[in-house]
Amino acid sequence: MKSLKRATVRRRRGRRRISVLFLVLAVLAGTAFAASAAGPDGRRPRPESLAPAANVSRVGLADWAKAHLAADTRRRAAPRPIVKTLLSTVTDTVRRLLEAAPPATTSTLVLYDTTGPYGYLGELYAMATANLGGHFGTVTAKPVSQYTAGMLGQYTAAVYLGSTYYGGGIPDAVPAAFYQDVQASTTPVTWVGDNIWNMGNAVGVAPFTQKYGWDPTTSYFEDGGSVGNVTQVSYSGQTLTRKIPAGQDGGVLRPNILTGAGYPAVTKVAEALDSASGKTFPWAVRSANLTYVGELPFVYVSESDRVIAFEDMLYDALAPGTATRHRAMVRLEDISPDSDPAQLRAMADYLYSQQIPYGINVIPVYTDPRGVYNGGTPQTVTLAQRPQVVAALKYMLARGAVLMEHGYTHQYSNVDNPYTGVTGDDFEFYRAHVDAANNVVYDGPVAEDSTAWAQSRITAGLAAFTAAGLPRPQLWTTPHYAASATDYRVFAQNYPSRLERSLYFAGTLSGGTADPNRFIGQFFPYVVNDVYGTKVLPENIGNYEPVAYNNHPPRLPADLIASAKANLAVRDGFASFFYHPYYPVQPLKDTIDGIKALGYTFVSPAAL
Repeated sequence: MKSLKRATVRRRRGRRRISVLFLVLAVLAGTAFAASAAGPDGRRPRPESLAPAANVSRVGLADWAKAHLAADTRRRAAPRPIVKTLLSTVTDTVRRLLEAAPPATTSTLVLYDTTGPYGYLGELYAMATANLGGHFGTVTAKPVSQYTAGMLGQYTAAVYLGSTYYGGGIPDAVPAAFYQDVQASTTPVTWVGDNIWNMGNAVGVAPFTQKYGWDPTTSYFEDGGSVGNVTQVSYSGQTLTRKIPAGQDGGVLRPNILTGAGYPAVTKVAEALDSASGKTFPWAVRSANLTYVGELPFVYVSESDRVIAFEDMLYDALAPGTATRHRAMVRLEDISPDSDPAQLRAMADYLYSQQIPYGINVIPVYTDPRGVYNGGTPQTVTLAQRPQVVAALKYMLARGAVLMEHGYTHQYSNVDNPYTGVTGDDFEFYRAHVDAANNVVYDGPVAEDSTAWAQSRITAGLAAFTAAGLPRPQLWTTPHYAASATDYRVFAQNYPSRLERSLYFAGTLSGGTADPNRFIGQFFPYVVNDVYGTKVLPENIGNYEPVAYNNHPPRLPADLIASAKANLAVRDGFASFFYHPYYPVQPLKDTIDGIKALGYTFVSPAAL
């Protein structure tokens, strides 16, 4: 379907506006935030959340799934190897390292695969895991091939991400020492995805099953020749979604749990539902020091997705004594010199009446360089030129708001990027276009991208706040949640925290040049310190979007509340969302009432 353009003309504050609607596919992590319903002036607010549907860029997941399942089929058909146990090779020195007291501060070792045709996925998944580990303490991430004997004992817990299926033409890159140390240690290890069967063969099936109570060498991703259609994961009293497009599902490993004398009990941490057969089976299991998760949960995620289970499970290994607490946050989005001060005051009055602190994301300069919404006449307006808007912002600050910077102009140059070139519509720090299928395609950093260029945008924005008599903003949110690795580091030099979803680029962990074509998008259920070295505050349940576009349903208060309910599975997590103040107050009220009814307490972004 070709892009559809539709013009409407309305009046607001005596000025003529022309609104152009592009029907586009705009998704982050599988959740659609399509071009939404028009605001009071006829303009269509653009979503913040734009990124590849799979949450990883330019990855042929259909090819990956096909190769993954073919390897598992070969493993099932191959004769069971006879492998001498390697446990006897664990030296006394290694045993002492493994049995040593863990470090005083919480630390996580993240190990990941780097070999094979999809070896680059390992670093992407490792960044996502390292970001989550940053909630608990320090994180060390390295290729699993660099593991050395006894390393496990130096950390509070470890996570291994099996993203390369070793076998056939891909030799096992996991050192024997890692298999040995996991088996011999009491250090909590979370094993995600592939190659657990190789550990079983390496240490010996009998020792493995006697310690862990299940046999990975007879556990597979298919049941009856099919991965089925796993659509739900139940965890901690919540039903979480799993939505993988047909042909792109590599399956969930179905653990062969053993019963009878000599086998310890296995805890079913989370349970998967195969809607095709109606069967349930463990999505994650735990016994002794090993927690096993049957798939890598970082693709096609949504605000109610099974990744929530993985995010909470890390508490068991890294902070098991954490008390249950559920907090919420709200921010008002895309406020600019073009905003209606009366609408801002109405929002402030309602939130103040409920004693709810909140963030206000302010764009200090509004520009429409080609006059798209101004009858063809270019227009640029600063905060200082709109004293009524500034007065409304000060009114909000006096009633519980936290000032946040949302870019300098929230658009790029005088070109469509990808929509209109107008503030609030477009990307500022990244290039994008809409393809023939109406997908938003990420093209890479802007041509000028550099440390100096990004800093110039922030410096100019801060000057605009100062010129308007406003205080320095306390937090940063990247326009459309997209910037280069260079830009994110500049943001960190200017702001102690970001409140947003973010992109993380291949090359970040290895110390190489960031690859703009390979990245993973991520949002968080709790505060993290990410791989860029910045504190990131969560935005994890999306925003109100009342009208369906691009074959995606509306996102109404009930949908946000349902996502907040799913996130109750995180024992110390958040329900954080944003709202455009040009919409009526009632949907905001409905959303807040529903979230509060779930037991969440609203807190200020500045308090985190």
